[in-house]
Amino acid sequence: MTRLNNTIKVKKRKIRVGRGIGSGKGKTSGRGVKGQKSRSGVAIKSFEGGQMPLYRRLPKRGFNQIKSYQIAKINLEKIQLLINKNRINKSETLNIDLLKKNNILNKSFKMLKILGTGEIQDKINIETHFLSKNAKQKLDKVGCSVTVKTKF
Repeated sequence: MTRLNNTIKVKKRKIRVGRGIGSGKGKTSGRGVKGQKSRSGVAIKSFEGGQMPLYRRLPKRGFNQIKSYQIAKINLEKIQLLINKNRINKSETLNIDLLKKNNILNKSFKMLKILGTGEIQDKINIETHFLSKNAKQKLDKVGCSVTVKTKF
């Protein structure tokens, strides 16, 4: 046995407001009495009664990524200077951990990028996350071995 309620669609009539007291939605049309909300054209979505609105209390974030990683940039001339001052040993592999251990870089840096300003004379093993084209050419010319890490 099928029920008629499931098969027949009954269209509910729209309540016409402002059509006399007997309709139940007459006079003030369900808007209450007086005040800003009873008027037409009211838009007070984020108004909080003069209190500083939530969207203005929260800090701006803009397009700064929350999980952005600090990249340490170091030029070839700086690497050569560190080798000359014996702060870096030529036999060791130059990587971010070595630079942090020798207090050359701050501990907040997560990745390393080698840039090509200046010249390098010594042969050195480098392990980095990023490498500029200019730096790659200069390191290849000297004969340095460069490993570019993809994971960090």
